[in-house]
Amino acid sequence: MDGFQHRLYDLRKRAGLSQEELANLLGVTRQAVQKWEAGTSRPDMDNLLALADHFGVTLDWLAAGREEQRQPVQNVIVERHYYKWDYEFKSEITVFGLPLVHIRFGPVPCCARGIVAIGNMALGVVALGGVSVGLFSLGGLSLGLLIALGGAAVGAFALGAFALGLLAWGGIALGWLAVGGIARGTFAVGALAWGGRIAIGSVARGPLAIGREAAGALTYLTGGVSQGAIEGAIRAAAPGQLAELLCRLAGML
Repeated sequence: MDGFQHRLYDLRKRAGLSQEELANLLGVTRQAVQKWEAGTSRPDMDNLLALADHFGVTLDWLAAGREEQRQPVQNVIVERHYYKWDYEFKSEITVFGLPLVHIRFGPVPCCARGIVAIGNMALGVVALGGVSVGLFSLGGLSLGLLIALGGAAVGAFALGAFALGLLAWGGIALGWLAVGGIARGTFAVGALAWGGRIAIGSVARGPLAIGREAAGALTYLTGGVSQGAIEGAIRAAAPGQLAELLCRLAGML
C-alpha cells in the first residue's frame, strides 16, 4: 500500500479512528473509506478538502505527498473534540444476532439496531428515537407493531398528534376506535367525529350520531335527551366492553 491510500490509512490510525468513525465525521459510508484505503477509488474534491482539514495537513501533501504536514497529526484530537457528542454503546449480550441494547447518536443520520434500540433512528423490539420502528415504538415519527407513541404514530395502538391504528388517540385520529380532536373510524369520539357505526362529539356524523350537532340515521343531541337514553343507544350499537368505554366518553362531553 503506497501513495494516497497509505497516507490516509496512516493518518486515520494515528488519530485512533475506525473506518466507520471517519465515515461518520465526513458524512459518507464506511464502504467509501474502505475503498479509498484499498486504492480502488479516490474521494472527490470536497471530501479531500474535508480530510485535509480534519487531519491538519495540506491538500497537496494528502493528495500527492508533495509537502510536509502543516501541523502535527496529533492535533486532530482538537478536531474530534468538536464531535464529542457522538456516542455509541452496544451491549456484548446478543439475542438472535442483535445486541440486547444498542444506543447510537451522532451529528449525521445513524441507526441503532437492537432488541432495545435508542438513537437518531431506532429499529428494535423496543425502539426510541427521532424515527423509530419496533414492536413497541416511541419517537417523533413512530411505527409500532403493537404500541406506537409519537408526534406521528402508526401502530395497533397509536397515540400521537397524528395517530393511525386499530386503536388511535390523537389530535387527528384514524382507526377502528378513534379518539381525538378530529376522529374518523368505525367508532369515533372527538370534537369533530365521523363514525362508520357510532360518532360521538361536539359535531358528530354517523349512523348513530351523538353530539351538540348530530347528523345520521339515528341522532341524539347532548343536553336534549337523558344520559340514560344515550347510553342505551350506545349499548345497542356496540359490543360489551367497547360500549361501556363509549358510554364513559359520551358522558365526558
